Amino acid sequence: MIFYLIACAIIIAADQLTKLLAVIFLAPITTLPLIPKVFHLTYVENTGAAFSLLAGRSVFLILLTAALIAALIVLLIRQPKTRAARPLNFALTMVIGGALGNLLDRLHYGYVVDFFDCRIIGFAVFNVADCFVVVGCVLVVASILRAPGLAEEPDAAPREKKRRPRA
Repeated sequence: MIFYLIACAIIIAADQLTKLLAVIFLAPITTLPLIPKVFHLTYVENTGAAFSLLAGRSVFLILLTAALIAALIVLLIRQPKTRAARPLNFALTMVIGGALGNLLDRLHYGYVVDFFDCRIIGFAVFNVADCFVVVGCVLVVASILRAPGLAEEPDAAPREKKRRPRA
């Protein structure tokens, strides 16, 4: 379990460091074209969720994110710590770390700092935490499809009824 805590801390640190750099260096200039019209670093203050959905609903997003993080932590704790479960456990850690990174922004700033801007496909501006959440979710699905039994409750297996001896 300590591995997953350390991995989560590294994810949060990487996310917060890149956001701090965005605040310091990108906020004053707004955008920095790395590949003009293709990929820019653009400073954005996102008050919503993905694609700015629910913009301005910070309290709701904070509560929803905290609840989802709590549920994922419970799921991670309850998962077996076997070799077969490692991919799923690490994927859950990625989602938790990314979600915590964005939650820290909402609590500290009241918005999430985004800065990766893929202009060639007209995609929403996003950040490192978003990358971990998306990749983690994809890996959760892949892990479950690869080993469906990992996602089941340990006690969910049907139990055989004990027969009473006949008198």
